[in-house]
Amino acid sequence: MVGSAPQTLVMKFGGTSVGTPEAMAQTALIIQRQRALTPRLVVVTSALSGVTDLLLNSATAAALGETEVYNQTVQTLRNKHEAVLKALITDRARQDEVRGAITLLILDFANLCQAIGVLGEATSRALDAVASIGERMAVRLLAAVLDNNGVTAQFVEATRFIVTDDNFQSAHPDLAATQTATRAVLNTLLDQGIVPVVTGFIGATRNGVTTTLGRGGSDYTGALIGATLPSDEVWIWTDVDGVMTADPRIVKEATTIEELTYREVSELAYAGAKVLHPKTIRPVIEAGIGLRVLNTFNPDHAGTQLVSELPITDHHVVKSVTAIRGQSLITLEGRGMLGVPGVAARTFAAIANLGTSITLISQASSEQAICFAVPVTAAEAITSALQREFRFEFERKDIDRVWATGEVVIVTVVGEGMKSTPGVAGRIFSALGDKKINVIAIAQGSSEVSISFVLKSEDVRPAVQTLHDLVIKKDESK
Repeated sequence: MVGSAPQTLVMKFGGTSVGTPEAMAQTALIIQRQRALTPRLVVVTSALSGVTDLLLNSATAAALGETEVYNQTVQTLRNKHEAVLKALITDRARQDEVRGAITLLILDFANLCQAIGVLGEATSRALDAVASIGERMAVRLLAAVLDNNGVTAQFVEATRFIVTDDNFQSAHPDLAATQTATRAVLNTLLDQGIVPVVTGFIGATRNGVTTTLGRGGSDYTGALIGATLPSDEVWIWTDVDGVMTADPRIVKEATTIEELTYREVSELAYAGAKVLHPKTIRPVIEAGIGLRVLNTFNPDHAGTQLVSELPITDHHVVKSVTAIRGQSLITLEGRGMLGVPGVAARTFAAIANLGTSITLISQASSEQAICFAVPVTAAEAITSALQREFRFEFERKDIDRVWATGEVVIVTVVGEGMKSTPGVAGRIFSALGDKKINVIAIAQGSSEVSISFVLKSEDVRPAVQTLHDLVIKKDESK
């Protein structure tokens, strides 16, 4: 367990931390120990692992008339939550109370799926209502487990105080309204010595309609609560020992990074590292509070501390290597594009209208081509949209063609020291060249905290391993 004892602390637990009876027992023990050290403690929890996918997949199937899928999910949800209930809550009356509450929520889920089936459509608003049920079940379960263990806890649905717009499935919080409501709801409980157990991931519009903050948004919930209370720190509990130098599934030698700047972890989150939701960082930075990533299953490990600034040393120029799979590189090219204003703006506006985010952009200085990476699943729709947008330019031969690659991967090297250390890019590309790995496209922001490049999908493992070896070798030179 981390040695410091903040007076006000927000601890967020991911789905793997509550997904089985053993995992939730471990989480409850961590909370119990921390409660003895921290007088004002808020807990945020995700749904049990796998539950949100089950819910959303069932709703999508219901829209297609496949009722058997959600009927099976109803039974899976009962079994999954019942296993925790029986294993960790000994009081029969409390068991019955929580079982009844979870049964009602599962019934809500079934009714929603039936309504979606009748309509033949799963709207974004309906999907948010369905997705929220996983967290709503989890808080009731975890709060009851804590009470069973002697920690006075109260479940709280974040719809009571996370106030958002109506951009369903990726809602944006109204920070002023959220701050007022968060303090009113949570401080009332904290002042009574109660541990609020809060639903991650969800909020509500001003009219009380349930929204979600996007997949992985429970991290964001923790950061918003931490920033608005405010807390002294926010701790994100996951299933790895903090932020790693690479994905340990690719690189066996990957190690925990002791300290990262907010800028570095923001780049890593955006570049595919799964440890933090990309939106988590901003509220914490603006509030000036501490953020740490820890391992539920190894709580004595110090994890990764995130800080505003770190001294740059020769040994820590590159901190981590990460990869985003499942991408396609789309290229719009034509000699007639040279010097023509508005081509880039029209390109990206057409993509934005499809609701797709661009992962990487690269443009040649000749201005005869723009290329950008998008999820491979969106590539066909995007190329069609660009053909429509530039149909007159195609007729005039100002633009020659727009085309998409097959699946590619974006590999990103991150380290704040790169901006003040000459030769880093040269070492990176020399190392890839030595392994005969071809780079398709390159992008580097003006901050110089990261360099991203596009590779064939089959090159991801050797590329990440090769670049990770650069990190380790540099570190071992100390």
